[in-house]
Amino acid sequence: MTTRLHADFTKRTVIRPDDYQWVPSPMAGVERMMLDRIGDEVARATSIVRYAPFSQFSSHTHSGGEEFFVLEGVFADEHQEYPIGSYVRNPIGTAHTPKIGEQGATIFVKLQQFEQADREQKAIHTPTQAWHQGLVKGLTVMPLHQFETENVALVKWAPNTQFNSHQHWGGEEILVLAGTFHDEHGSYPKGSWIRSPHLSRHSPFTKEDGALIYVKTGHLQ
Repeated sequence: MTTRLHADFTKRTVIRPDDYQWVPSPMAGVERMMLDRIGDEVARATSIVRYAPFSQFSSHTHSGGEEFFVLEGVFADEHQEYPIGSYVRNPIGTAHTPKIGEQGATIFVKLQQFEQADREQKAIHTPTQAWHQGLVKGLTVMPLHQFETENVALVKWAPNTQFNSHQHWGGEEILVLAGTFHDEHGSYPKGSWIRSPHLSRHSPFTKEDGALIYVKTGHLQ
């Protein structure tokens, strides 16, 4: 039976850290907080995955691609180590065997969501990358990936920054990495995940603690 979790992409979905429900994976020491999912063990899925120290996951091929951001610890496979702040894309047909070291790791991961023609493999250590001025004062942006209408970036918000009201062509997905993100619909502390549908609109802002967010747009139309 196919699991369907937050599978209606025309609806706005918000999950905050207080909503987290960790579930075991098939591998010991690996557990998941499922954010959205269509499928069984192999699924179109967005999750936060937590690896205990010295845990590992079985070798697997990415039949629909894999995109992840390292939130805590150090993720590793037979290719290299990916410390906290790493953004990684493994296109359709790539394979690896995750094997985690003494620090453990927590990653935000999206599976089975690549376009067939999106073939660029990349691993970006974001703490060493440059920031660029955003559209308003107090906003800086680090582009991570672009393909057709899809754009992925980190966005750093200084305290007390207000952004313009805007509409999301192709939708928007946000994971709050630090601080607190706000809009007219609510407040979203670190660890919050927000998925807003095609043509939704909001006016985001920060207060005294600012915010750092992972944001993907243009992929939900």
